[in-house]
Amino acid sequence: MLTAITPELGTMSHAAARAAPDRDDPLADQARRAAAGDVLAFESLYRSQHRRLFGAIWRIVGGVEARAEELTQDTFIRAWRALPGFRFESAVGTWLHRLAVNTALMDLRNRRDCEDLEIDDAGLAELAGSHCSSDHRIDLQAAINQLPARARAVLVLHDIEGLTHEEIGSALSIAAGSCKAHLHRARQHLRRLLGDHHEYS
Repeated sequence: MLTAITPELGTMSHAAARAAPDRDDPLADQARRAAAGDVLAFESLYRSQHRRLFGAIWRIVGGVEARAEELTQDTFIRAWRALPGFRFESAVGTWLHRLAVNTALMDLRNRRDCEDLEIDDAGLAELAGSHCSSDHRIDLQAAINQLPARARAVLVLHDIEGLTHEEIGSALSIAAGSCKAHLHRARQHLRRLLGDHHEYS
């Protein structure tokens, strides 16, 4: 279980939840109505958050749109089931974002390309041996998509999603030190793929 970033669920009563400090959260009312079984409120929540959650998942899975869309749908299914226990101790959007990242990471961990650390090492070595001339530089997202799955996940989660090495290590079942090594090598390869005129650090 990805305990480091698992969205908080709980058994707080709806009356107690209503007393929680969420008056500044524009999604709280929709989420409360959805938690009570209001399908239209949940559909509204879906429409307002789909693009953002899809984007986070899309980056983690390397730009594979069909896979990202499937995992986005899985995220909202999990959200529908979990909303009755949501304690509103964080913003609804933050909770949904964590749930999306969690869903993508669980999928990543279940795939064979992340079962063995050597697979990522081999993938990075293959990238290191390839050539990228100044006439064939690629953009940042395309370069990120070329990274092996685990290295890509570490870079996206740390540099884009803002997770700590400890959180990422816990989520991917690797040591924080290994996470830092993956990030260092991924950044090196991005700098090479992007060319001399594009800095990535």
